[in-house]
Amino acid sequence: MSQKILRKSVQKASITHILAFIIAAGVAVVVCVAFFSCLSLKKVTNNRIVLNDKINPNHASLESLVRLPGIGLSRANAVIAYRCEFLKEYPRRSAFTYPNDLQKVKGIGPKTVETIIAYIRFETDEF
Repeated sequence: MSQKILRKSVQKASITHILAFIIAAGVAVVVCVAFFSCLSLKKVTNNRIVLNDKINPNHASLESLVRLPGIGLSRANAVIAYRCEFLKEYPRRSAFTYPNDLQKVKGIGPKTVETIIAYIRFETDEF
């Protein structure tokens, strides 16, 4: 009788170990994917952010704007809100033509513009 109990507890322990290994492997895969996708979005070298491409604030998504140094979630939301309001009034124009145009957004001043100028680009999209 004790042999059966011992065998069952060994089987349960083996199943528990297998499940723990599968869960740990899954978590490791998720962490690796998140890490490498963050690396592809931006790289930090000597405390400098290197983006794969410059960002156009006239079309950039919230996720793209947040990647800019000094632009957090609230400033990125403010850029998008300003852009939407501008497009309501002037549907065929770009809200931002020059870097200093970003200063029209609440919370963005000359120092912020100076910090992000290397990471942004502007295109003339007048129709």
